[in-house]
Amino acid sequence: MAAIETLGDLRQSGYRSRPVKQEIRDNLVCKLRAGETLFPGIIGYDETVIPQLVNAVLSRHNFILLGLRGQAKSRILRGMVDLLDEKIPIVPGCEIHDDPLAPLCASCRARVAAEGDTLRIGWLHREDRYVEKLATPDVTIADMVGDIDPIKAAAAGLNLSDELTMHYGLLPRANRGIFAINELPDLAGKIQVGLFNILQEGDVQIKGYPIRLKLDVMLVFTANPEDYTARGKIITPLKDRIGSEIRTHYPTTRGHAMAITKQEAWTERAGALKVEIPDYVREVVEEIAFQARSDRKVDKRSGVSQRLPISTLELVLSNAERRALANGENVVVPRVTDIYAALPSITGKFELEYEGELRGAEQIARDLIRSAVGSVFTGIFDGVDTRTVIEWFDLGGSLPLSDSTSADEVIQQTRGVQGLRELAAHTGLKPGATAPAVASAVDLVLEGLYAQKKISRSEERGYGAAESAPRRSQRRDEVSLDEEIRMPGKKKYYN
Repeated sequence: MAAIETLGDLRQSGYRSRPVKQEIRDNLVCKLRAGETLFPGIIGYDETVIPQLVNAVLSRHNFILLGLRGQAKSRILRGMVDLLDEKIPIVPGCEIHDDPLAPLCASCRARVAAEGDTLRIGWLHREDRYVEKLATPDVTIADMVGDIDPIKAAAAGLNLSDELTMHYGLLPRANRGIFAINELPDLAGKIQVGLFNILQEGDVQIKGYPIRLKLDVMLVFTANPEDYTARGKIITPLKDRIGSEIRTHYPTTRGHAMAITKQEAWTERAGALKVEIPDYVREVVEEIAFQARSDRKVDKRSGVSQRLPISTLELVLSNAERRALANGENVVVPRVTDIYAALPSITGKFELEYEGELRGAEQIARDLIRSAVGSVFTGIFDGVDTRTVIEWFDLGGSLPLSDSTSADEVIQQTRGVQGLRELAAHTGLKPGATAPAVASAVDLVLEGLYAQKKISRSEERGYGAAESAPRRSQRRDEVSLDEEIRMPGKKKYYN
């Protein structure tokens, strides 16, 4: 293609233009035959969304992705660019990327007639053939389709009805490419009506003049479910003209969710500190979103975006990084308690029902964290006897730990808690694990027991006996005099 510089060269090469939908279909067929990955970076949709999307493309449909926020709708649309040809020939300088072999606009037709095979051609890269517009209520029909430019008419001495006086909108400028509209219901109803012709007949008419452009464009849309958006809705005739409606969804498994967050979150921090994120921390972060999506105090219609665990993990890591820097540690290992420092990234990621509003977003977020920790802890320690550690606290033991406590101090203070290190080993600690890794595993055990209400924790992160549990320490006849002297019934911090 690099050697093709004129219209004559293009004709001699045997190049044949294809409608954009046929071009995308043909390229998709080639990818399917070659077994290539479709839409790389999209996780969890292999058995649901992607097959429906492939069917829509094979059918040459305009389609809409319908789903709640944070379900990769925009990312999927931008991934459609990979199904376009790498480059296509155009008439240089044309606002609508006219095909030199079949020009639409009057200016290009005149140039082809005047210059013939000597007409210089340009090449348009696939990235420049994708046009995206976020629908807002202030969008006008002129923005989308175009208008008559009286200044251009006056300067050229043309009649206003002349085709050369047109100022093209976004839709004509997307000719021979993909035009994406995000949040379609936010588009005013009369603007949605303006899309009828391009969807059904494939042409647009500008400003009521008898000038029609037979555009070649694939229209794709995104929208939240109609029962959620209060700002507008998709008018029925427009929905009828959209070929396929594809429903997206949140990750269905914790594994898929962890893979998405690992891909999207900024955890590769540059610097001298080594970063190690335990799997159980990642699991707890993901479980918060799962718990929120099923909590009756959280508005289901608004959804809980996958951005919640992504931004939460970043803040969790930052809090662990801050602790490591303050304590002179060389390894950054997040703990479960670091998640509470990420409350600012959680409270703004969900809408609350009336009952949730009464409790407050921060308290709801704390409840979600505790539930998530309990779920992950149960999965790891199912069938493991934790009574030895619980009894240590019931006998009056306390641990004044916080998320800023250094790893060495955590290990030192918990050394006397019988059975605690053995339980920490169940988290998958490797022999010779670093102090921050051991401290993180110990922290999981303590937070897990607290989540299951088997021990308590004060606002200062001090762990003690469960307030609601029967105090086994009252059974003094089972405790030796020596133990009674060292650990009286009155609660005090363990040294």
